[in-house]
Amino acid sequence: MAETTVTHTGQVGPRPTGWHGIAADWASDQRAFKNVSWGKAMMWIFLLSDTFIFGCFLLSYMTARISTRVPWPNPSEVFALRIGGQEIPLILIAIMTFVLISSSGTMAMAVNFGYRRDRRKTAILMLLTAALGATFVGMQAFEWTKLITEGVRPWGNPWGAAQFGSCFFMITGFHGTHVTIGVIFLIIVARKVWRGDYDTGRPGFFTSRKGRYENVEIMGLYWHFVDLVWVFIFAFFYLW
Repeated sequence: MAETTVTHTGQVGPRPTGWHGIAADWASDQRAFKNVSWGKAMMWIFLLSDTFIFGCFLLSYMTARISTRVPWPNPSEVFALRIGGQEIPLILIAIMTFVLISSSGTMAMAVNFGYRRDRRKTAILMLLTAALGATFVGMQAFEWTKLITEGVRPWGNPWGAAQFGSCFFMITGFHGTHVTIGVIFLIIVARKVWRGDYDTGRPGFFTSRKGRYENVEIMGLYWHFVDLVWVFIFAFFYLW
């Protein structure tokens, strides 16, 4: 059976041979992305570049931790909270992780109701996602305040390797900035959904064609990425 390919006009024809066939194979990705909106494609490109940045941060952290001759602080002790007279290790980090993962669920439901063009439920779920994200940032601010009070600085800490402070503030600060930006944009898009801007095609920033809730899906891509990155930070920085 002869192989077929899709031409630029969308018609099915015989697959070219030789170099023309190789060129057609490479061009297939370009044809596939013709049906993807500009906003969604740009978000995927941004997330890809952000993946490299977070990856470099985590690799730098692991390199610093492996190469240092000074003992690395024990995360279970550094991030413990005294509750009821007992030191409970990583309790705040566990709650933060639960809150952020829960927000990923509410965001997924918001996207689902956006597909159904249920304006009220979509906006409420997006605002709930933003509230969970703000809660996460608030707990992270408490964590920063606690460690700074205990003497942690980018250039040192009282428990061991000096690189611990710089790695902690760099990685968690960069991620916390992403969550904060996400909360702001969630509120903006939720407000536009609540007003019915995507139903009426009202012009302005962060709008799309009439009847399309695509920006809700784009916000979902960003938010799920932020949650996924935190899973790696939690595993490599707090549990290792």
